[in-house]
Amino acid sequence: MPKLRLKESFSGIQNLKKIKINIHFKKKQEQLPIPPPPPKPIPKGLKVVEKYPLYEPFSHVVIVQNPKTGEHQYILDELQLDPLERGVYNRILEILLAEIESPKEEILDPRKFFAEEAKKIVDKYRISLGWLPDVSWYKILYHAERDLVGFGKIDPLMRDPNIEDISCDGVNKPVYIWHRKYESIETNLEFPNDEVLDNTVVKLVHMAGKHVSSAFPIVDASLPGKHRLAVCYRREITPFGTAFTIRKFREDPYSIVDLINIGTFSEEMAAYFWACLEARSSIMVLGGTAAGKTTALNALACLIKPGSKIITIEETAELNLPHDNWVSLIARQSYGLGGSSVGEVALFDLVKTSMRHRPDMLIVGEVRGQEAYVLFQALATGHGGMCTMHAENLDSAVKRLTQKPMDISPAYIPLMNIVLSVQRVHLTKDNEKRAFRRVITVNEIADYEDYRMPFKWQPAKDNYLMDFDKSVLLTSIAERQGISKKDLIEEIERRRDVLHWMRERNIRSYRDVAAIVAEYYARPKHIYEKVLAGEEVKAIAASKVA
Repeated sequence: MPKLRLKESFSGIQNLKKIKINIHFKKKQEQLPIPPPPPKPIPKGLKVVEKYPLYEPFSHVVIVQNPKTGEHQYILDELQLDPLERGVYNRILEILLAEIESPKEEILDPRKFFAEEAKKIVDKYRISLGWLPDVSWYKILYHAERDLVGFGKIDPLMRDPNIEDISCDGVNKPVYIWHRKYESIETNLEFPNDEVLDNTVVKLVHMAGKHVSSAFPIVDASLPGKHRLAVCYRREITPFGTAFTIRKFREDPYSIVDLINIGTFSEEMAAYFWACLEARSSIMVLGGTAAGKTTALNALACLIKPGSKIITIEETAELNLPHDNWVSLIARQSYGLGGSSVGEVALFDLVKTSMRHRPDMLIVGEVRGQEAYVLFQALATGHGGMCTMHAENLDSAVKRLTQKPMDISPAYIPLMNIVLSVQRVHLTKDNEKRAFRRVITVNEIADYEDYRMPFKWQPAKDNYLMDFDKSVLLTSIAERQGISKKDLIEEIERRRDVLHWMRERNIRSYRDVAAIVAEYYARPKHIYEKVLAGEEVKAIAASKVA
């Protein structure tokens, strides 16, 4: 987990002390609101498809399926406090808020720090609070950690690595998740009233270092751990009550090997991008919402030559690169009230500023306005560039680029060398229809309205057609490097072998992949000899078995 300053990591505790969010301790009543009911049991007639723990032994998940409709449901099974434990929990919560002091130095794991400090305080007051078995105290400490430094009621969902995003549509509506295996499914979590939901959202927003109120009901922020939070507060703009969506950030992002393994890229396609990025070619990733644009961009960026100066520009931090010479710039909202733009730092400003830092590669998380114009100006001056954009295909992307607010001249369109389109598609695998992400097309822009397609996905066979004869970019790169196009294609084939070698040895972590990519840049012949040796050993072993 990245280092978090005290102010960030313990904003939940500090805010609870100031405004009593989340628990709403009321001195006059000397009690807390009645806690929400425990999750509903698994309904009868549903088939259990999968079970796995989220945080042993406190929370587990059971995924069930309705045999009649085929729909799945995500059942969260979390240990609840009984009335006696709840009474002790209410009293110990007040003591924890009063006595825990945040350290002045940076801490790596806020949850671990809280658990250690809370245990000391519990041991101090344990006798005076009444006798409880050890199991009860473990449950109380779990709920205290969940509610104070965790994400509250949705904390177990945040622990599930299979969940991509969490969505709440309002009061008394089930929370929905996007599961990597089962897609969008309903959970058994609900927020029973406006107070519980609003308090949870206020806490989340404060954890992100932002403010939300009826006057400013829309918030877009990054939670600790770089999870992306979008909020519509109360009933100012939505009639069903507060709504929020959390897009979860992977601490171990997908590498290019991962994307090859799941079929998003082919080995030849990844090797082609590797060779093009070495030549500072510009790349744009197209796709719809949750198509995998940022994931593909992040994986491709790991193929950039080590030592290159990379500047990433985003509205919320989502990219995670292994390069040392990397500067991450994040846009900032206005500090002013109403329509004032005091203190605002937009993507447009960041793209302009980045030019003064002389980047080798400029990566913009998503272009949608004036920043696209500045990015294309940077490409015209010889900088490498990468970005994503919401568009269904290349034609619609070009139409967006050439119209306001981007307003890019058609003469500048060929400055974007490669455009790949990523989509979420449904395929039948093992007699089950599931969602997959695939690169539908890879286009090279030879000129305005002159596009070449070296790769195209075939849905029937779920593979890629490759035709380097159509590639004008490889011809251009070969001319600049003083080699023939045939030699360049042979180099791409060698890099494909390296990627295949990594897949065979299950080298998939983005840092491990980046290390081998860096070594290949430094000693290509040495690495390729390793690859050949591995293949020869495998062939000998196979012949012995035969």
